[in-house]
Amino acid sequence: MAEEKSLNEVERLAEEFLESLQVERQASPLTVRNYRHYLTHFAAWLKNNFSRVELGSITLPTVKKYRLFLARFSLPNGSPLSSSTQAYYVIALRSFLRWLVRHDYAVLAPEKIDLPKQHNKSVKFLTTEQVERLLSQPNASTPISLRDKAILEVLFSTGLRVSELVRLNREQIDFKRREFGVIGKGGRGRVVFLSARAAQWLQRYLAVRQDGWQPLFIHYSGRNSAENKGEKMRLTVRSVQRLVKKYVRRAQLPVDATVHTLRHSFATDLLIAGADLRAVQEMLGHKNIATTQIYTHVTNKHLKDVHTAFHGKGR
Repeated sequence: MAEEKSLNEVERLAEEFLESLQVERQASPLTVRNYRHYLTHFAAWLKNNFSRVELGSITLPTVKKYRLFLARFSLPNGSPLSSSTQAYYVIALRSFLRWLVRHDYAVLAPEKIDLPKQHNKSVKFLTTEQVERLLSQPNASTPISLRDKAILEVLFSTGLRVSELVRLNREQIDFKRREFGVIGKGGRGRVVFLSARAAQWLQRYLAVRQDGWQPLFIHYSGRNSAENKGEKMRLTVRSVQRLVKKYVRRAQLPVDATVHTLRHSFATDLLIAGADLRAVQEMLGHKNIATTQIYTHVTNKHLKDVHTAFHGKGR
């Protein structure tokens, strides 16, 4: 019984931590859900591996054993957890410990837990020709393909995160100014802009909609109840990810592009064209300029290619 009480205490404190994420740090529902998953996983592992579970049980050797477990863990399909996914579990645990320290609990110092070393990944983006090839894949001859065309155009025009895209409602779009506001990570609001082309395709898509539902992008299967204003018909993040993957395959792109690749392509396109890094930071909704600076490696490579191609040719 003492063990159960101790574990319940861990779970209770974890829940308080999750509430603080939502209220104090204004973390998105998706972030809170993910952290809950990671911490629930850790609490279950403690219960299965230790006879006595309490906050004091979270020692450095315990964390090392847990990380070894993560490294050896297999998903239902037999594949291991990626190093980046393992890092998310550790980040969630460190954040929980940091919160406990701030609230005067005697726990392992979070800074003693090193994060897994991440290999520097190059930013994947599409060239102008590849973007055009992808955007041309939906034939726009049916309501579904017209919707898909509008989604691809809006993603590349705005650099939206997929979670931001699926939350959009019709009334948010100002077609006269070709802009709309979104609430991104951390509850930070920003204005994003539609190209004339993206606005045109979005209007064509909305023109064939036979409903008065609020969601901007809907699916065409299932039933909706009258009282929820179409919420059941709203496209999910996973649905958008699947449709982008379908058109990437159809376009036979050499890059294994995802929804986020379109966001990378949006930012890279702006910077190569000479946009200011701070302006791109605002358009992407990045809290820190350091996050946006990952794109400078790409644009610096582009500038080097230009230099190689043109500098000194007259000498």
